[in-house]
Parts: sequence; structure tokens; C-alpha cells
Amino acid sequence: MVKRALLSVSDKTGIAEFARGLEALGVKIISTGGTAKILRDAGIEVTDVAEVTGYPEMMGGRVKTLHPRIHGGLLCLRDSKEQMAEAAKEDISLLDLVAVNLYPFEVTVSKEGVELEEAIENIDIGGPTLLRSAAKNYRSVTVISDPSDYGHVLTELRSSGVISDKTRADLAVKAFRHTADYDAAIDTYLSKTLLGEEVLRLKFTDGVKLRYGENWHQKASFFKDPKMEGPTLAKAVQLHGKELSYNNYVDADNALQTIKELGNTSPAVVIVKHNNPCGLATGDKLLQALQAAWDGDPISAYGSIICTNEIFDLESATFLNGKFVEIILAPDFKPDALEYLKNKSENLRLLKLSEFRESFGTEYTYKYVIGGMLKQSRDIGIYEKWECVTEFPYPEEKRVLSEFCLKACKATKSNAVTLAHEYEPGYFMALGMGAGQPNRVDSIRKLAATKAIENLRAIYEREQPAAPFEEYCQKILLECVMASDAFFPFDDSVVYAAENNIRYIVSPGGSIRDNEVIATANRLGVSLVFTGMRHFLH
Repeated sequence: MVKRALLSVSDKTGIAEFARGLEALGVKIISTGGTAKILRDAGIEVTDVAEVTGYPEMMGGRVKTLHPRIHGGLLCLRDSKEQMAEAAKEDISLLDLVAVNLYPFEVTVSKEGVELEEAIENIDIGGPTLLRSAAKNYRSVTVISDPSDYGHVLTELRSSGVISDKTRADLAVKAFRHTADYDAAIDTYLSKTLLGEEVLRLKFTDGVKLRYGENWHQKASFFKDPKMEGPTLAKAVQLHGKELSYNNYVDADNALQTIKELGNTSPAVVIVKHNNPCGLATGDKLLQALQAAWDGDPISAYGSIICTNEIFDLESATFLNGKFVEIILAPDFKPDALEYLKNKSENLRLLKLSEFRESFGTEYTYKYVIGGMLKQSRDIGIYEKWECVTEFPYPEEKRVLSEFCLKACKATKSNAVTLAHEYEPGYFMALGMGAGQPNRVDSIRKLAATKAIENLRAIYEREQPAAPFEEYCQKILLECVMASDAFFPFDDSVVYAAENNIRYIVSPGGSIRDNEVIATANRLGVSLVFTGMRHFLH
């Protein structure tokens, strides 16, 4: 039972209502300073901590609850005769519930120009001590560190007169996490301010075991960032299918980031295989974008992950009949499409991400290496400048296609080269890509150009246009754009592009041989734009 409660909060949200609920249940309330004043103003009977300890609040409020009559009442083991006798001897009354939240240290230090002294004054001492004392003795004491838990606690008390073991355990862990985060924030700030040292502390919770890691013999888990805002895989709801593996998370994250690059102005689809977008397209409607993305590499699309910024409909679901995919990630699924896809395969994972259209809530990415952590700002944007450096002008009407091509390129593993095609006015598709090669030339001549021609052959055979294939293929490639994620160290990349009828290229530039590259482009009739922004992805 809860007979006595200590309430001392910095965030006063809901505290009067909570105290009123406790009072109605016959709970005696003890409080401090500002909290006590608010409760009295609300007509709630309150005992000051000073009456319990026999000492006034002192030193500007720095010392209030640090006393044996408070912490003895929290830490005393109820099933210990010796401790209960000691409490009685020292006139220590037991405390059954503590509601405490802490001085807003993180808010304070996040303010621009905050002074060290102001930050230090917002380091709570008594609050964390109360939370930790109560949480340590969670079998007997209920500890509340978050105002959002007031309602749940009152509901349990009203229904049964006690707080369940599970709730007390949950709240204790939450309190310890709260103080751990609080101490981590203090460490981070003071390490930088007083010592000039950078400290990185990351927190991930709700760990779940995955089917396996990158390979079957490896174990893996997935942890969530509880503070991350915006669309993340941690917030995706699985509507169907078997559990995800390590590779599923890696590929799905690439798919999500890639499709977010294209925005929400028109339906877009990305198909990811082995952490590379093997298909990417926009369209007038979802089915058109899905078909065009699939045409980007029908072979690699086998066993892939599909991600779209549109609600998945039945028309698109039936397109996948006879096609094997691992995951579909979408803002939602139409009921008939969901039913169809569930019947398609019991293993197909269907992930709904309601926050799809929101912005990512982080400015940084992290990568663990043995013995350390790498932190960097996210690769935001696609170019810093738009400078045509050749005698042959770069048509302005190619700008939007080029931007699409750059977005596809920055999502592809380096060395990366992508080819993009405006297959219908205003709608684009990735026609071929070269990824992960030790040299850029192979990405062009052996992969991107070859794959584009193969894909065009498949489209040609399906659509059966009147023109011979060579003429059909040349006509399309002459209007395609090629994007490179980094500069061309030699002019051979331009040579091989021109040999494949590619005459529009976007590249960061910046090589010591830029002049040679430009001269070769001029000689071969290629229009070349330098963007000034590299997009390596490892």
C-alpha cells in the first residue's frame, strides 16, 4: 500500500492533479519548495520536508532532502526486522512513493551562450539521489521520474490499492535510465567545457535478437534510439512476415534514405539489393514507378527490398505476382493490397512507417570500427555549384534528370557511377549503375553501361518498337545522364562514356587532371558539369 509519498519536481506538469488523486486515496504527501507551494495553492494538504527532517531547506535550496529521515524511509528493507527496528528507533517513517524529476540541465546547456555557472547550478544532486534510493528499493517503493506515468500509477492504486510488482520494476529501470542519461549529459558538457575533451555517449534501448547477422553463423541484435524523431526503421510496424535479419535492416535503411532523397512530390520506388539501389524511379502513379524501378535491374531485383513513398495499392501488389521480394516498406498499405500480399507469401515482410513523409531527426551518422566510433555529419545536398566546364553547353532541361541521377549515385557504394533516363516527360529511372569497384573505369565500362544496354534490351523486347535495337538503344543513351560520385582521376572514364553514346556527365571535379578530362570531353562532344560535391559511400 502507498501511505506516504514524496513529491518534488522541476517539471510541474500534472503534479497537482496527481497529488489530488493521491490525497483522495488517503496518501499523506510530503513536498519541497516550489512543488509544495503549487500543491497548497491547489488546496492539497502538504507536509514540508523540513518538518520531517527537522532542518530547514538551506544553502539556496541546494540541501533539502539529503537526510536520513528521507533516505532511511526510502532505503529501509521492509522484510528486515533489524532495519525496521532501526527506523523506529530513529523516528524514520517509511516512504512508499517518490515522484521526482530533475533540474533541466540539458535544456540549460543547449541554450546559446550559456555560462558555466548557470550550467552548474542546474546540476541536480538531491533529485538523482532520491530517484536512485527509491529505485534501488523498488520492491517496496514506487518511483516516478516521468509525469506521463502519473495516470497509470493512479489507475492501479484506484483499482487494487497497490502498485503491481511489474509496474514498480518498470518504473525503477526507467528512473535509473533517467539518472544515467542525466549524468551522461553532465559528463559530456563538463568534459568539453572544463577539460576540452569530446565525449560521445549514445543510448539505445529495446534490444531484440535478429534471425542472424550478415551471415548465418553470426549473432545479431537491433537496438532503438528512443529520442530519434522522424522516420526510422525502429518506428516501422511489421504487418506480416517472418522476423528481420541484420542484412534486412541494413538494406531497408539504405532504401529509406534513398527514397527520402526524392521527396514526396511524385510516387517514387527504390529497389535495394546488397545495400545498393539496383532500381530507382519516379512515376505518375505507384505502379508506373514500380515498373520503371524493376526495369532498372530485373535480375538483381530477385530477393530485394522495395521501398516507396506512396501507400501500396492492389495494382502494384499484383505486379509483384511471381516476383520474389524480401520486404516492402511503405507509409501504409491499402486493405486489399495488404490481404493480397499476405496471401502471396507467409515470409514476405510488410513494414508500415506512418512517419514516412517527415524529415529525419538527426544531423549525424555513426559507424563503429574496432576500438572506436566514427561520427560525421549526414551527406545532405547533391551539389555546391553547377558549372558547365566544356565547350558543349549542358542543357538546362537536363537539370532535373541530372539531380535524380546524382541522388541515385550518392546512395550507391563507391566507386559509384549511375545512368539515368527520362523515360516519360518529368519521370525518371536509373538505367544502370556500377557500385563498389576499386576503380571508376570498371564501374562505367563493365557495369553501368553494360547493365543499361541489357536493361534496354529487355524493355525493347517487351515493348517491340519499330526501330532496330541498336538505333533504339543509341537514341536513349544519347539523352541519358551519367553521374559519378567522385572526380575522374584520368580522362578514360569520359572516353568509355562517349564510346557508349553518353554525352551528358555530372561529376564533382577537383582532380589535378581536370584540364585533361575537360579537353577529352570537348574532343568527344561530351557536355560536362562540375558540382563541387563528392558523395563517397562506404
